[in-house]
Amino acid sequence: MKKSYIVDSTCKDMRLDRWLKLNIGKIPQSLIEKYLRNGKIKLNKKKVKSSYKLRIQDEINTFNIEFKEIIQQKKNKFSPSKEIIKSNEDQIIDNNNNFIVLNKPSGISVQGGTKSKKNLVDIFSKSKIFEGTKPYSVHRLDKDTSGVFIMAKNRETAQLLTSLFRLRKVHKTYLAICQGEINKKSGVWDDDLIRYDSNKKIIEKAKTIFKVIDKNSEASLLELKPITGRKHQLRKQLYAIGNPIFGDTKYKLLNSNKGVNKNLMLHSYQIKFKINQIRHTYSALLPDYFKKLLKSKRLTFSNLK
Repeated sequence: MKKSYIVDSTCKDMRLDRWLKLNIGKIPQSLIEKYLRNGKIKLNKKKVKSSYKLRIQDEINTFNIEFKEIIQQKKNKFSPSKEIIKSNEDQIIDNNNNFIVLNKPSGISVQGGTKSKKNLVDIFSKSKIFEGTKPYSVHRLDKDTSGVFIMAKNRETAQLLTSLFRLRKVHKTYLAICQGEINKKSGVWDDDLIRYDSNKKIIEKAKTIFKVIDKNSEASLLELKPITGRKHQLRKQLYAIGNPIFGDTKYKLLNSNKGVNKNLMLHSYQIKFKINQIRHTYSALLPDYFKKLLKSKRLTFSNLK
């Protein structure tokens, strides 16, 4: 029996073997290689390698394959430590000698803190991926924000990546679903954000480039590119203009989340940077709850460049 699948924008540049594991069945790499060799899996009616990087509108065909173990993401839940290590093959976007790139689920902290009992650094320190070394966190991502996250495997790479983030040479793109209609199609938010440290008032400059992807009177889907990296920057800026992010329990309007999934609708969609003149671009699939809200709010997501 032949089955056909068309690649959409959320899977652009993803390896074919990873797409198969995420979207069709959790099967061994060796079996994927065998199916590609014997033509049971084809791309655009041709044989390709498992490392092929997918393009939008590519057609993936499978022939007489039955996958018994279908991967399903659990709604509003993410593993504690055992589950993330067991399923890291499904969560990891890239794994090389110097760093890993992870599609971080909502609800888990990046590193330890006063309120964080479980965090990615502690969890992955027990994984075989970091055998003989340890994970280094090189940037921040809020506990309730999902998407692209990088951890270095050695001190040298950690220092390099940290410097790139500090010098603003890492270009980040977020997607957010916010309440209400935003009038402008695009622009720049240049704000003074206020925070307090031991009752001391601190004012920080915050700059974000924004673009409205789709909108209606009820909700807006935004592409957000922060230039600065202030704590809760995107969440604060959207709250300040009266369009808080759905699922935000801290920066919200009265009853703004009533009847809406409790997950924060903020997703780190893409990261781009250069190391030794080599371009690195990583994108993270949208969570199911994010796609569900897009559909219920009648919003359409198209590919970002």
